[in-house]
Amino acid sequence: MAGGSAELVEHTVARLQGKTALVTGAASGIGLAIAARFATEGAQVVFTDITGDACTRACHEHGGALALELDVALDEAWGDAIPQVMDRFGKLDVLVNNAGIALLGDVETLSVADFDRTMAVDLRGVFLGCKYAVQAMKPARQGSIINMSSISGIRAQAELVAYNAAKAGVALMTKSVALHCGQQGYGIRCNSIHPGLIRTPILDKLLAQSEDPDALLAGFIATHPIGHMGEPADVAALAVYLASDEARFVTGSAMSVDGGAAM
Repeated sequence: MAGGSAELVEHTVARLQGKTALVTGAASGIGLAIAARFATEGAQVVFTDITGDACTRACHEHGGALALELDVALDEAWGDAIPQVMDRFGKLDVLVNNAGIALLGDVETLSVADFDRTMAVDLRGVFLGCKYAVQAMKPARQGSIINMSSISGIRAQAELVAYNAAKAGVALMTKSVALHCGQQGYGIRCNSIHPGLIRTPILDKLLAQSEDPDALLAGFIATHPIGHMGEPADVAALAVYLASDEARFVTGSAMSVDGGAAM
C-alpha cells in the first residue's frame, strides 16, 4: 500500500515542468488558484490581471515568473503582453483565458452598456487571447488553450442574460478554435472549463448587486445536487490536467466542475 502511494506521488509531481503558462485574471479567485497550482507543478507562470499591483503581489507570493498588467478586452494590450512573454521565455505552452466579470440583470433591466462591457471582457477577451496564443504557439506545433466558461454557458438564468450569452459563446468558440487548430495541423489543443458555483470575489460582487443576496446565494446552491459550492482549487485541478501532456488527446471538450448542476 505504501509503495503504491509513493508511486502515485512520484508520477504526479511537477506535471507542468518546463512549460510556460500565461493566466489571465490571476490576481484573485480561480485565476490565482490556477496560476499558483501551475507554479507548484513546475511551470514558469506569467500572472496577468487588469489590476497591476495586485497581480505583482500575487506573482511574488505564489512563485510566478512574471507579472503583467493586462486588460483582456483590448487588442493592443494583448499585442504588448504576448511579445513580452516570447522575449522573456522564448515560447508559450499554455494559455488560461480566465479573466471575467458577472453583471446581474435580465433582458428588460440590463443596460446596453453593461451588456457590451460583459461581452468585451468575457467573450472578446477570450477571442483575443486565443488569437494571440495560436500565433505564438503554432511554430512549435504544440500548446494548450484553456477557456473559462461556466455552468451559465450551459444552463440559463433569467437574471444573468449577458453572462449566459458570453459564456455560451466561449463554449462554442472553444470548439471552433480547436477545430481550426486541428485542421491546420498546429498541434494546439483548446478546451473549455465550466465551473458551477465557486467561492470567488466575482461571486461576492454578483451577490452585492442583489437586493437579497442571501436568497440569491441559496438559490444558486440549490441548483447543485452535491449541496454546496465549490472552491477555486477544484477548478485548478482540472486546469492542470488540461495543461499537461496527460491531456494530449483532449481538444474541443467542454468539461464541467459543477457539483452536478448540469445534470
